[in-house]
Amino acid sequence: MRLLIRNIKELVQTEDVPVNRVCGKDMARISTVRDAFLLVENGFILDFGAMQDITGSKNWPEKEPEKVIDASGKYVFPSFCDPHTHLVFAGSREQEFVDKIRGLSYSEIAKRGGGILNSARWLHETSEDELFNQSMNRINEIIGFGTGAVEIKSGYGLNTLDELKMLRVIRRIKENTLLEVKSTFLGAHAFPEEFRNDHEKYIEQIINEMIPMIASEELADYIDVFCDTGFFTVDETEKILMAGMKFGLLPKLHANQLDYSGGIQVGVKYNALSVDHLECTGEEDIKCMLGSDTMPTLLPGSSFFLRMHYPPAREMIDAGLPVALASDFNPGSSPSGNMKLISSLGCIKLRMIPEEVINAATINSACAMGLSDTHGSIARGKVANLFITKEMPSYSYFFYAFGSNLIDKVILKGIIYPPSPL
Repeated sequence: MRLLIRNIKELVQTEDVPVNRVCGKDMARISTVRDAFLLVENGFILDFGAMQDITGSKNWPEKEPEKVIDASGKYVFPSFCDPHTHLVFAGSREQEFVDKIRGLSYSEIAKRGGGILNSARWLHETSEDELFNQSMNRINEIIGFGTGAVEIKSGYGLNTLDELKMLRVIRRIKENTLLEVKSTFLGAHAFPEEFRNDHEKYIEQIINEMIPMIASEELADYIDVFCDTGFFTVDETEKILMAGMKFGLLPKLHANQLDYSGGIQVGVKYNALSVDHLECTGEEDIKCMLGSDTMPTLLPGSSFFLRMHYPPAREMIDAGLPVALASDFNPGSSPSGNMKLISSLGCIKLRMIPEEVINAATINSACAMGLSDTHGSIARGKVANLFITKEMPSYSYFFYAFGSNLIDKVILKGIIYPPSPL
C-alpha cells in the first residue's frame, strides 16, 4: 500500500544521510522541509521533499497512491521513541501519591513495604491475561500520544515465575500491536522481602535460574539493574550484567537516581546501550561518558512527580554528550507515558531548546533502544512511524503548549492508527 501526505506545512527531523546519534552542540540543529510531501510504501518511507519537486521524484510510483492525506497547516514528526518504561504493571499506587504529598520520601515509602514491593504483590495476584489487558490499554494510550517505539522492563515480579509472566506479557504485546517493542529483564529491580537480609541468595536466583530460563524462551533483548544506594551495589550490578551478557542480553542500567552510586561508570565499563535517570551526575561522571557508546537517558517525569532534583542535561549537552529522553512510565514515580509532556519538561525543567528535545526524543532515544537504523527520523528506508499534528504556528508550539492535545493522526508502519476493521 502507498500513502502520500501532501502540503505538509513543515516536515520535521528529516535525514538524507541517517546518523546513529546527535551529540553536544549538534543537538541544537534539526533538518526540516517546508511545504513538503512524504511518500510511504509498504510500511516504509519511500521518499520526501518539497511539494514543488513531487512530480520529479525518482521514487514516484507508476500507480497513484491508494491513500492521500492533505496536511495543509500541519506538521509531520517522526514518532517518539520511549526507551525506558515499566508499563506492564498491575493496579495503581495513588495512596503512595497521597503519602508523598504528606511528606514521605521515596525511600521512606519503600522502607515501609511500599514502592516496587507493592507492585510486586499486586502483580503476583494478577493473571497473565488481566495483566496483558491492562497493559494494552496503556499501549493504546501512548500510541495516541505519538509514541511509535517503546522499551518495556520487567522487574515487578521479583521471583522467577512472575518475572517470566511479565516478559511473556511483553511478548504478547509485541505480537498484538503495530508499535515497535523492546523487552528488558529487570529482575534486579529491588530485593524481595524474603531476601532483604540475604542479597547473595537472590542474586544467585537471578543468575542461575531466571536468566537461563528467560534466554531459553528468548523473552528479553536487554538486561537492566537498579544500581543505586539502597538497591544493588556496583559489585552486585557487575555480577548480574556479566551473567546476562553471557546469554546475549545487552546491558542497560538504572544509575545515579538517588545518589552518586558508581552506576554510570559500570554502564560505560560494560558498554551499556544506555544509562538512565542520572539525577545525581557530576563532572567526573560526564567525563566518563564522553567518547563512549553509552547513551545518557534522562527521565524528567520521575523528577517532576517525586519533586526530586533534575539531571544536569544542560551540562551534559554543553560538554559534548548526546542526551535521550524517556517517560519512565510506571505506577510509582512516573504514572504517565506521554512523551509530548516529557519533551515539554525537557524544555521547561532541563533547559533544553525545542530542537534539542526533538533530537533527544527521536534519534537519540531510538539509539538508546538499539533502533536508530530503522526509527527516530524521517529518512528513506526507515519504518514509517510518524504523527501529523493539528494546525500550529511552529514546531516549537508543540512543546510550548504542554497541556494541549495537538496530534491529529498517528501512523504506524504506514498504517493510520487505529487501523480500520477488516
